Amino acid sequence: MFSLLRTGPARLTPEQAHQRTGDGTAVLLDVREAPEWKASHAPGALHLPLSRLLAGDPLPETLQGKPIVAICRSGHRSQAAAKLLARRGIEATDVVGGMAAWARAGRPLSGGRGDGVIA
Repeated sequence: MFSLLRTGPARLTPEQAHQRTGDGTAVLLDVREAPEWKASHAPGALHLPLSRLLAGDPLPETLQGKPIVAICRSGHRSQAAAKLLARRGIEATDVVGGMAAWARAGRPLSGGRGDGVIA
């Protein structure tokens, strides 16, 4: 019954997100701010803070037409990002529990070497 009341894009577990982004089915988009990204992030993730999406920044051309899986620290910003992207006509979802859940699930992490930054 409650599923009928849910609005917005579906949400993924860290395992589902890792599978979809690992096999190339979707792109992992980290929407945290730069200091959080630099501390650690998922390998292969791209970085575009929610603040920039809210300011109207578009996704880069290279991501156009690709499903997006948004992730943040706890899942709140990524859920907002997925809803915002969906309103723009982009297929988007997010990770329940964010990077905290990603790490607890034993998914890979890497340090901020500047890779994956969308300037």
